[in-house]
Amino acid sequence: MPVLNCQIPPNILQTDGVSPHITITLVDKKNKGSIMDQTQHTSERGLGMSTVRLLVGTRKGAFILSSNEQRKEWAVEGPLFAGWEIYHFTGTPADPNRLYASQSNAWFGQIIQRSNNGGKTWETVGNEFSYEGTPGTHKWYDGSQHPWEFKRVWHLEPSLTNPDSLYAGVEDAALFHTGDGGKTWQELSGLRSVKGDLWQPGAGGMCLHTIVLSPHDPNRIFVAISAAGAFRTDDGGKSWQPVNRGLKSEYELPDSAAEVGHCVHSIAMHPSRPQVLFMQKHWDVMRTDDSGESWHEISGNLPSDFGFPIAVHAHEPETVYVVPITSDSHHFPPEGKLRVYRTRSGGNEWEALTTGLPQSNCYVNVLRNALAVDTLESCGVYFGTTGGQVYGSADSGDTWMPIVHDLPPVLSVEAQIVP
Repeated sequence: MPVLNCQIPPNILQTDGVSPHITITLVDKKNKGSIMDQTQHTSERGLGMSTVRLLVGTRKGAFILSSNEQRKEWAVEGPLFAGWEIYHFTGTPADPNRLYASQSNAWFGQIIQRSNNGGKTWETVGNEFSYEGTPGTHKWYDGSQHPWEFKRVWHLEPSLTNPDSLYAGVEDAALFHTGDGGKTWQELSGLRSVKGDLWQPGAGGMCLHTIVLSPHDPNRIFVAISAAGAFRTDDGGKSWQPVNRGLKSEYELPDSAAEVGHCVHSIAMHPSRPQVLFMQKHWDVMRTDDSGESWHEISGNLPSDFGFPIAVHAHEPETVYVVPITSDSHHFPPEGKLRVYRTRSGGNEWEALTTGLPQSNCYVNVLRNALAVDTLESCGVYFGTTGGQVYGSADSGDTWMPIVHDLPPVLSVEAQIVP
């Protein structure tokens, strides 16, 4: 098997927004030679086709991984914002060179960064996230009431049509929107009015971590909160309803079928079928065919139905990916084997995808925002681990290769196709 050799420039640990480049060479030990030698910056290689770009947020900075449509050679740029936690790093569908990053630090607080040129330069935009009115209280770990306190931005979701329109999911759980490219933020406070006093933090905090925009109805938005559940608005965020019917949380809630309080880890949608959503819950993999009005379990033959991320194939709406983790107390793959599972039938029947992934002594986790797909004809699938590895598949998960390893723990991965 080829192995990865990384040549790291001496200025790798810079702290500004200008990114160094790492050269990756795949070396075939058996044949004593380089089978893929990449020695130039992405912009110099003359790819001639679209560029695949992975935006990777980690515990100690952000990284941009770039390749051509073959996805065999990758350039690595970073770290951007070295030393800062980048909870989410994403680009806008309407303008792939408009990038946003959520930069967080326990000492220095929350910063939103924006780039207009694909990450070459950055500017700090608005960081004022104020709850509307009197925030009130929510349930604390011990069941007592606790005041709402802003901590950080977990997720950024750009509009499908306007690069200046962006949603932010935050901790303590709330949804904010900007219409001016991040300069100012307004809370969509109707969400917290849906029994917010009963919401409670999960192990990672009380965070709004997933935002799904309907591609056919700009007024319909789904969000997921740990630990409150899934919610939907049909009027652009003015009013909300919980969409948790069918979820069971017998180990976490006194009423296992409560309207709110479920620990939803992630939800995903295929744009061709906006009424169908898939969910990775604290335990259980779920599906709805009626926009969240009812859910049913599709865990089937998975070795564990605990996990964090879930994703849908770009062209096959019944093909879904999950990464099972042993349990809520053992955040590593069952049997120490890193396996992505895929269903091609919308659930219940799952196959392990292992070619190119470590199948022994692997004890990493894959977090909720760290699994992504691209939209090329041969759909690419990518994920990052808490061990700092980023793996990629150019054939819908049939085979995998390590794109880069030894990064800080990976918090998020997003895939872009740049013309």
